[in-house]
Parts: sequence; structure tokens; C-alpha cells
Amino acid sequence: MKRRVHFIAIGGSAMHNLAIALQKKDYIVTGSDDEIFEPARGNLLKYGILPESIGWDANKINTDIDEIILGMHARADNPELLKAQELGLKIYSYPEYLYEQSKDKVRVVIGGSHGKTTITAMILHVLAARKIDCDYMVGAKLEGFEVMVKLTKEAKIMIIEGDEYLTSPIDRRPKFHLYMPNIALISGIAWDHINVFPTFEIYVEQFQKFIELIDKNGSLIYCENDSILKDIAKKTSPELHKIPYDILPYSIDDKGTTSIKTTFGDYKLKVFGEHNLSNINGAKQVCNQLGISDKDFFEAIISFPGASNRLELVEENNETKIFKDFAHSPSKLKATTKAVKQQFKNHKLVAAMELHTFSSLNSEFLNQYAGAMDSPDIALVYYNPHTIEHKMLKAISKEDVKNAFKRDDLLVFTDSVELKTYLLNIDYSDKNLLLMSSGNFDGINLKEFAENILKNNINTINQ
Repeated sequence: MKRRVHFIAIGGSAMHNLAIALQKKDYIVTGSDDEIFEPARGNLLKYGILPESIGWDANKINTDIDEIILGMHARADNPELLKAQELGLKIYSYPEYLYEQSKDKVRVVIGGSHGKTTITAMILHVLAARKIDCDYMVGAKLEGFEVMVKLTKEAKIMIIEGDEYLTSPIDRRPKFHLYMPNIALISGIAWDHINVFPTFEIYVEQFQKFIELIDKNGSLIYCENDSILKDIAKKTSPELHKIPYDILPYSIDDKGTTSIKTTFGDYKLKVFGEHNLSNINGAKQVCNQLGISDKDFFEAIISFPGASNRLELVEENNETKIFKDFAHSPSKLKATTKAVKQQFKNHKLVAAMELHTFSSLNSEFLNQYAGAMDSPDIALVYYNPHTIEHKMLKAISKEDVKNAFKRDDLLVFTDSVELKTYLLNIDYSDKNLLLMSSGNFDGINLKEFAENILKNNINTINQ
């Protein structure tokens, strides 16, 4: 008998990928949502599980359903949820269900305020190259991987990107508290999600709890460059196997290519930046725990292309490279801008970032951005006042933003058309451009925008 699973809020990035994974596992999958956008809509349609209509319908919920999976987008008073509770159906949150599907496997959970997706992607890339089968959940579409979630009966390992955000509308625990890892990695701790963790101390407590939930015979792999994380690791149970890691030794050639230096020789990489050299070392430590040798790891990692939206090259010509990145928190801005500046020493850096998340637009959090945009030669910050209103936050001014970043020549924009116009009119001779946002600068198609910049730049040079 096939299992029947219904998703409440199937349109989310993580939720629709889990729905597809269960469909591929031969489950009968249904779902609902009050909004479904691309790429979720197209992906669900491809697998025949796109809801026939948009909206909630309590009539979809009946006792034939074996399990309900509840997404964070749904509210606690959702009519389908209320009906499921009334019927006494088994209701899982997204992370609860991942644990349920992997409780008999070796669970590897990658946590941290930054680098989670990239490190998870690196591990999956190496395992695939070494032909080691595994299940997984990762927070971005990866090159060479059809979906973001894979669940099988056969795989003995499950690699999970462990988000610290809340589990569901009826479960306020951080997601990564539910995975009970055998092997855990923490990349670093930098305050985020101020709407859920109002103080840095409360935020740090979530990582302390995560460490306590590692299997008693398990391993903690952690970045020892992070002083707070290093201090937490020292105070953990002596029974826990602790493995610190740091930035790998490296060199950058005159063409802007990074090589890692090892006892087996130098290995040229497709990615760059000290944060990625740290990420690679963390991924290596995890792979070592899974039985992969250093040499096999290095031979596989050289072909790693990077994760989507993580220092991703959008367009380039002989004069200019244009990158996009998901960076939005202070620590990510510092690491990403430093990486591009260091990699291309003969080029000036123009960097534009968007304040888009609840934390970044919160006046109480804004001062955390001090120094976050010091590396670029030209630094721009964009935010939309309507987004602040929508999130029901206190208004902030351009002056507030400039004061928070503590950079006198910072350019602050609140109109995306003005931002585009300014960026289009820069002479990019021997300059690179870095666009950073967890959004899209209010609808800018970054690919087309990058093409236009390079086209304008050629015209300027030829005049």
C-alpha cells in the first residue's frame, strides 16, 4: 500500500523539493498553498503534483492521509491544519519528517550562520565524485543534482543543511535541533534572525543546544577561527570527538586562480576566497569521517563549481567580472567583498548590497553592519522603504544606514531605478562588480542587467 502524504504550504523552496523527493520514492503526494511561484510551480507541475487550485481547502484533509507535513508559511489557524488536528492525523514539520526518513542512517548536519549551503554542496560533490550514495537536503539548486532533497531506502548516509530558523507555526524550535546528528559541523556564529532571537546570547544558546544533541559517540567539526565557537567547543562533553579546522594554505596566481597547497601538491580551484578555503577544509573533515582520504578529497574538490548565488559569476569580459552573491548579513558581506578584492588585486571593486531581511532592516540590528562594506572601492546600499512598512518595522533613513555602516562615502539608494542608472553609468575599465542580496533589488533581472553593463562599458571604451 502506497503511503499518502499531504503538504500544507507545498510551494516553499524546501517543501516542494521534499514533495518531489517523496513522489520519486513512490509516495502519493498532494498539497495546498495560497501562493506558488517559480521555480516551485514549474517543478511541481513537472512531477504532476501541482495543486489544481490556489488556496486552502479543509475538504482535502481526510483519514486516508497517512502523514501531514506542515510548512513554515502556513499559520497556526490554517483550516487544513485545524482539520488534520481534529481528525488526529500525524503531523510532521519539515525537519521532523527529514529525521523520520533518516533515523536509521548516519546523519551529517551542517550548521552555522554562514557557509552552510556551500559546505553541504562541497560534501555532496565529493561523495558523488567518489560514487558514495547518500540522501541529502541542501538549500540551493546544485549543478549536477536534479533536486534539493533526495530520500531513498538504500542510502546509508544523510547529509543535511541545518538551518537555525524556526521549525513550523506550531513548533518554535530551531530546525537543526531536530536532526540529532552523528556528525555535526558548525562553520561560525554571527547573530541573525533578530525577530526570533532578540539577543546575541539567545542566538548563541541555539548552537550550544545543537552541540548537546549530537550523538554521544559522535563528532563535532568546528571552525576554530571563530572565537565564540571555539570557546563553546572547549566546554562541551569530553566524550565528544572534536575536530577543529582553519583556512587551508593557498596561493593566487596572476590570472586570479586560487590553488590549495597540500602534501600531495597544489590543486587549482574553481572557487576562491578565504571563507571558501575554510569551507573546503570543513568539508574535508566531514568527508574524512565518512572514510574519504585527503588525496581523494582534493582530487574531487578541484571540479567543484560553487553553489548557486554564492559568488556566482554572472557575466564577464576582458575588463570586468560581474558576480552575484546571497550575502546579506554583516559577516557574509565582509567575507564576500574581501574575497573579490583580494582575488583581483589589479581591479577596483564596485559592490552593491540590498537590505532585505527582517534583521537587516531592523533599526536595532543595523549597527551590526559597521565596517561590513569597507573593502569595496565604491560601496552602495539599497533598501526599499515599502519593504520596511510591509515587515511592520520602524522606518530608517539614508543617514541611519550610512551611520550604521560607518563609511562616509557610502552611497545609499531607496529607488531601484536610480540604483540601476548609477551602476550602468560607471566606467568599469579594470573594475569588477559584486551584487549582493537575498532578494533581487526589487525585480532586477541580474543576468540581463549584467549584460547591459558590459555592453554599455564597451560602447564607452569605443567612444
